[in-house]
Amino acid sequence: MSAMLEVENIHTAYGRSQALFGVSLEIHQGECVCLLGRNGVGKSTTMRSIIGLNPPHKGRIRWKGEDITGRKPFEIARRGVGFVPEDRRVFAELSVLENLDVAAQATRRSGPWDVESVFELFPKLRELADRRSGFLSGGEQQMLTIGRTLMCNPELLLLDEPSEGLAPLVVETLLGQVCSLKAQGLTILLAEQGLDFSLALADRAYVLQKGAVRFHGAASELRDDPGLRDSLLALSGGTG
Repeated sequence: MSAMLEVENIHTAYGRSQALFGVSLEIHQGECVCLLGRNGVGKSTTMRSIIGLNPPHKGRIRWKGEDITGRKPFEIARRGVGFVPEDRRVFAELSVLENLDVAAQATRRSGPWDVESVFELFPKLRELADRRSGFLSGGEQQMLTIGRTLMCNPELLLLDEPSEGLAPLVVETLLGQVCSLKAQGLTILLAEQGLDFSLALADRAYVLQKGAVRFHGAASELRDDPGLRDSLLALSGGTG
């Protein structure tokens, strides 16, 4: 089966600071793949390269066989790639419902996700539908950001550090909701420092160190081998 997303030997920099050094990965329809590694190893930069916010200066990114390297983020989103950024970026002055409506109008992709289905996945958002988003808690904003991205009906969901800064109980709830998305067949690329969160979801894992892939294999290999896990994830370094 051909990959839905193919990232081939990408090199990405911020000005003169090189962040990625030949990262390659692939994602097949219906699977959850996680990017693991400590802070600063290139997980977020890989996500931003895929969605077009920081295009690679070398290498290729293909979506369903089409070269999308260097495409604008809105062009990539309209092809079916949704991005949930680490910093959430809700429209603080708009209500929860208005945030969702804005997203639906932006891409106009048809699919299963609308306001009602988002509220079914995130019941808390229904209760807060008229509240301005700037007054939501961190966990509520994370739910809104994911819900807003789902309103664009993506085929691939990029989740960048979704559990970052959230209380353990909120993380547990969020994990169940993302598991529900996976069970519905949504393809997911997850960048996380939280091992429990990542390995509970992922089918396969890539471990990044200093902007390069140091391990690729079944997530079960990392779950079942503490020595391997510790040796790969004890090292850090990088710029993205």
